This record gives sequence, C-alpha cells and structure tokens, in this order.
Amino acid sequence: MRLFKLLSLGLLFFFSMSAHTAQQQAATKTATFAGGCFWCMESAFDQIAGVTAVVSGYIGGHLQNPTYEQVSAGKSGHAEVVQITFDPTRIEYTNLLDIFWRNVDPTQANRQFCDVGSQYRPEIFFHDEQQRVQAEASKQMLEKVKPFKEPIVVEITEATTFYPAEEYHQDYHKKNPIRYNYYKTSCGRDQRLKMLWGKP
Repeated sequence: MRLFKLLSLGLLFFFSMSAHTAQQQAATKTATFAGGCFWCMESAFDQIAGVTAVVSGYIGGHLQNPTYEQVSAGKSGHAEVVQITFDPTRIEYTNLLDIFWRNVDPTQANRQFCDVGSQYRPEIFFHDEQQRVQAEASKQMLEKVKPFKEPIVVEITEATTFYPAEEYHQDYHKKNPIRYNYYKTSCGRDQRLKMLWGKP
C-alpha cells in the first residue's frame, strides 16, 4: 500500500510538472529582428533576462529553404535575422524593441556597418497586430527623440516563413569568440553605434 501511494505521488508530480512546462511553453512569444549580421544581433539578445532562445536565420525572401550562400549573395531576397523566444511575464516586447533600436544603424536601408546589400537591411518583422502597433509606436517615438539628424528608414513588415541558419552560425559569438570580435571590430559596428546613440 505504501509503495502504491509513493508511485501515485510520483506520477502526480510528473504530470503536474509536465503540465507546468507545457503552460510555460504556451506562454512564450516570438519576436523577429533584422539588423545586419545575425552573429552580432544574436549576442545582443542572448543574455537578456526573459529571453529563452535566440536563433539566427533568414526571413522575407522568395526561395524556400535558402542557404547562407544564397542569402549572403543577395539572391534569395531574405534578410539575416534573429528569431527570439521570450517570456512576456519577464520581459515585454517593447523592451526588445528598445534593444533592437540600440543595436542597429536605423539610417541605413540596405546595409549595416560594413555589410552591404538588402540581405543586411534593418527591419522589424511583427507576428501579430499588437506587435505591429507597438513597433510603429516605437518608431514614431524614436523619430521625435533620436539623437541623430538622419531619418529612420527601418521597415516594419509582417513575419513570413522563418528558416533557421546553418548550425555553424548559431551561437557564433560563443563558438568562435576571437573571429567574432575581430569581425565586429573591423566592421566598425561598435564605433558607429556609439556615434549614433552615445555611450551604451
């Protein structure tokens, strides 16, 4: 009888934890941002509290299952993006928008820093009407308070099919820190962001 009770309690705990995990997964939301090289955008969001996953990939093009070679050559129409999974009870979408703006050059349409081409365009891809409204509002507010003179050219577009990038691109800043930091420095990303936004 005692063994039966222990087994029953164990099963109850297991199903309770499974239900809790399912609820947590159902409660998460998705945000997608393009800001030039996805290695750099991934590192910008990777350590943010409430962000549970950051995946580099491609969105907004006309080819199915594009490869990095196709995207980087500008042949597929896709942008390099990061797709973020976040817990809205810990961080709001508006906070993610703030991080996005501070990590891009919003004055450049088809390039970011040393990377040139529409595949490196800065763009916000919304997943529902609330995200669209919040993205538009953040852009309008930024137009009023921006510390630079140039106009903001970032597009706000409905998200389409997202394709994860090849595995060697995921967590690149962690897997290859020396190469990543060399690229980021030589590309002039930090210098330009400081020029636009001041000290981080």
